[in-house]
Amino acid sequence: MTDGKRTPWVVGVSGASGTPYAAAVLRGLLAAGESVDLVVSRASRLTLLDETGIAFRDAHWREDLAHWLERGADGKPGSFAPPALDDVRYWGAGDLAAGPSSGSYPAKGMLIVPASTACVAGVALGLSKDLLQRVASVTLKERRRLVVAVRETPLNGQTLRQLVALDEAGAVVLPASPAFYSGATHIQDLVDFVAGRVLDAAGVPHRLYRRWEGELGGSRAPREASGG
Repeated sequence: MTDGKRTPWVVGVSGASGTPYAAAVLRGLLAAGESVDLVVSRASRLTLLDETGIAFRDAHWREDLAHWLERGADGKPGSFAPPALDDVRYWGAGDLAAGPSSGSYPAKGMLIVPASTACVAGVALGLSKDLLQRVASVTLKERRRLVVAVRETPLNGQTLRQLVALDEAGAVVLPASPAFYSGATHIQDLVDFVAGRVLDAAGVPHRLYRRWEGELGGSRAPREASGG
């Protein structure tokens, strides 16, 4: 909130593999007290169904989102406490008249997690084939923070050039590249590292991973609970 006015982060979920990254970012934003507007692409619904077994439905989005955010990166239900979704708004991917499609709609910025190469291409070319791409275009033209967590490997020259174009347009290009110096012992730790770096780029405080403090072997020290 800013001066009593709701100013959300828009989270866009594209069709790339990596829906646990999106879930971790959403949990982190909500834990930090941030407002969230959610856009789930049509392709990402297939990925979500494949990776979690959850069918994300427009008419039941709140229920489906709650089930999604309760799952850990290993797909186990009940890994996280049920989230409070009172300050989450959902916009259908085909709704080009949605609030975030306009630059006059108040928003802090947009986080695309994960970002497929098709999504990267659409945003880099300024296309607006769906709401996710339109909001990304609006975010850039309004000079708001855009974080693109690309999840693909290997990357060909065309995609690399498109990522450079996004960087030059002011976006933060953040490959979904987990690190191991924070003492990861579980797949959720690797997911949380990437999600934490996305939140770092957005300037949102969190406790998702252990930060480097210049001490070799620090990852082997007991880790404080992240609150997840």
